[in-house]
Amino acid sequence: MAGHKRNILPLPHRHAHGVTPGIKRANLHRLKRIEGQVRGLQQMVQDDRYCPDILVQVAAVREALAALRASLLQNHLEHCLTHALRGGGKQAVAMQAEFMKLIRQP
Repeated sequence: MAGHKRNILPLPHRHAHGVTPGIKRANLHRLKRIEGQVRGLQQMVQDDRYCPDILVQVAAVREALAALRASLLQNHLEHCLTHALRGGGKQAVAMQAEFMKLIRQP
């Protein structure tokens, strides 16, 4: 997305707090499935497949990305944001503002 600016606040120590191996594994599995779906879409376009068939697959990819996004947001809320809020201070306020921007993104 050329020219698209991110309005996420820069915060120190930006790493995940409490991502369990199971959640990480599940998210990586989702990403691999999404990668396969996108490759399938490329092949469908290359093969001049019927447009509605391609659009159905595009919708499936969007749903898979939405599920990944929901998982990441939930984990961020339950671990990263909670950790920051317990610590208080400016970082807590900044992370709360960052989270609100994240959930408002389409």
